[in-house]
Amino acid sequence: MPPSRRDFLKWSMFGLGASAWPASMLAHDMQSMPKPKMGGSMLCKHLVQDQTHVPLLLDPTKLAPFVDPLPLPPVLRADQGTLVRVDMKETEQRLHRDLPPTRVWTYGGCMPGPTIEAQSGVPMRIEWRNELPSKHFLPIDHRIHGAEKDKPEVRAIVHMHGARVQTASDGYPDDWYVPGQSRLHTYPNQQDAATLWYHDHAMGINRLNIYAGLFGNLILRDAHEQSLGLPSGERDIPLTLSDRLLTEGAQLYYPVSGNSEAPWVSEVFGNAMLVNGALLPYLDVEPRRYRFRVLNAANARFFHLKLAGEPSFQLIGSDQGLLAAPVTKTRVLLAPAERVDLVIDFSSMAGQRVELINDALPIMQFRVGSGRVNDTSSVPAVLRDVPRTPESAATNQRLMTLDEYDDCVAEPMLMLLNGKRWHEPVTEKPVLGSTEIWSLLNLTDDTHPIHLHMVRFQILDRRPFDEGEWLASKTIRYTGPAQPPPPEEAGWKDVAQAWPGMVTRIIVRFDGYVGKYVWHCHLLEHEANEMMRPFEVVAA
Repeated sequence: MPPSRRDFLKWSMFGLGASAWPASMLAHDMQSMPKPKMGGSMLCKHLVQDQTHVPLLLDPTKLAPFVDPLPLPPVLRADQGTLVRVDMKETEQRLHRDLPPTRVWTYGGCMPGPTIEAQSGVPMRIEWRNELPSKHFLPIDHRIHGAEKDKPEVRAIVHMHGARVQTASDGYPDDWYVPGQSRLHTYPNQQDAATLWYHDHAMGINRLNIYAGLFGNLILRDAHEQSLGLPSGERDIPLTLSDRLLTEGAQLYYPVSGNSEAPWVSEVFGNAMLVNGALLPYLDVEPRRYRFRVLNAANARFFHLKLAGEPSFQLIGSDQGLLAAPVTKTRVLLAPAERVDLVIDFSSMAGQRVELINDALPIMQFRVGSGRVNDTSSVPAVLRDVPRTPESAATNQRLMTLDEYDDCVAEPMLMLLNGKRWHEPVTEKPVLGSTEIWSLLNLTDDTHPIHLHMVRFQILDRRPFDEGEWLASKTIRYTGPAQPPPPEEAGWKDVAQAWPGMVTRIIVRFDGYVGKYVWHCHLLEHEANEMMRPFEVVAA
């Protein structure tokens, strides 16, 4: 099921330039909002003319495609006992040969940041040093919780997405720190091999910090995965996808509502699609198998990926590592924060140039060499044991609503989980070592990628329900059969796509550590505007 998208954001789709910008945009007023209720009858927006400060935007379709090689971030290897230091700092990075350098915020001086490689079971320590400027260059909405005017403009805290860590090293949103300070995080790495990623998580502004460039990959390896004979070394390549709006001068532009006091917008889509921080790059490959670790690091965009001509590839892993068996696919849908592990066999494409396509437009090109290559890699029919967790293992079940509060013209102003704001008391307190089923009841028009920190889970099923009956009587009446997850979603996950009009059930074992963690929507503008809640793992 493709995610729903609102009409007022269509101007930002790929290929639209500055001429597509609307004559006026709607602004919100968070300060004067009453206690919201569903349906939006108590909320309203006002039209604000917004022509004076909107820059002319770059049209990426006018750039020469496939003239820059795909950038590969430097590799940092985290060995036991070694302290790794990573600086957050501002720099300039050229996104395309024909553009001037773009100001970005980075980990380690590049966007994406360095690819950190670690071994399962071998702890690592990383000192994250905040060397950013004291002033932000993107628009802060001071009416969003955690971003008030009494807070420093520039704050940061690193979350290692998908890592099982103690809460002190998890990147709790309120644990931010300012330029000139640093934090030492310890990562036990007591988990299976997987492609994880790190990004900013500072309360109220992480949507801006990530948009500015604060994200990167962690590749966690283990002996089992390394024994399988999968493509490795130079043929094991991260592909980090993101989208941005750029001015004609190639500087980042983050869209605003038009109200300078309340600039938040509900979703941000760019028309410049970046792969490893480059616009329309190419990659030289040999006619053999390659492994690609694909991450969606966008604020809100879902990527619908395929190869030109739709040859098949093998999907071997998802968020939390290898699947039980490879899945043959010709297309894949990737929500923000999700990862997929793909093996593409280029042996039948020798001498060709093959484009990787998002929706209908290319985002990069593979240049396949000619000649014969001795490829000793393989993709086994069995990758690893992924036993399905039985529902009977759950000792508790929770019903969680995904709520949207609209104004009088049905534009979103606030998103909540279970109708509660961030600062309200913790209501979810799972017991360490227990298993729970969370039913995510989506009352909105969007697909929400829901992420739980510290734990991994499995998707049980999705089932359509009567939203009107729920709103009238808080009764769930299902309108169709339960739909089990497709094979590519049947492994271990840390992000679940909660589809509109559906109840999405996940089963979670709360292994790891006691303490406070968070769960939230990974559409970053939703997360910033209250679609994030704490949960607390308590001792038995």
